[in-house]
Amino acid sequence: MSIKRTKQRSFNSRDQDSEAGSPFGNKTVEPVKTWPEHMDGKVDESFVPYAMGTRFDKGALLTHPKFGKGIVVGVEPQRIEVLFEEGVKKLGHGG
Repeated sequence: MSIKRTKQRSFNSRDQDSEAGSPFGNKTVEPVKTWPEHMDGKVDESFVPYAMGTRFDKGALLTHPKFGKGIVVGVEPQRIEVLFEEGVKKLGHGG
């Protein structure tokens, strides 16, 4: 006796019309800013020195001894993602 299996359907961009009726809702994507766009108009006094024991929120400005000035672009319970001039780095926080 054999069992007939149906072909699984994959969901990729060609299967869905991005303008109409996504079953997952229409979530707007925030445009990604570059490091210079984030730093434009920020004064040096608004940057706090990075310390692993300090808790940071998204959008916080910090200065790191190795990587320089950065902005927090992602927050996890024990790590943050910081956009520096050379790219995004994951750092510990709130320890």
